[in-house]
Amino acid sequence: MDIVYTSLNRRNQVFVDPTSEVSEVLGALWAHTTLEDGLEHASGRAETDRVHLLMYLLTLDPAAPGFRSATCRISALLHRCHAASPLMQHRYLPPDVPV
Repeated sequence: MDIVYTSLNRRNQVFVDPTSEVSEVLGALWAHTTLEDGLEHASGRAETDRVHLLMYLLTLDPAAPGFRSATCRISALLHRCHAASPLMQHRYLPPDVPV
């Protein structure tokens, strides 16, 4: 299992109920997850300026055809989710591109 930490920065520092916010973000992520992402579990924690995410992914064989690292898969998922979800676009800045 691969574990990836990431966060999404808020557009505005407004109060949102942390419990419902994390549930909404995780719901949006699961709605846009594909089998190729290998997402097995995700959790989060909200702060005033961002939401932190801990994502657990299926470990893939680096020698397999079409291999993508865990960080590349999470980046693709976050970008796909942000592009498709009005809630994510309204509340958060676009995700950073991995370095």
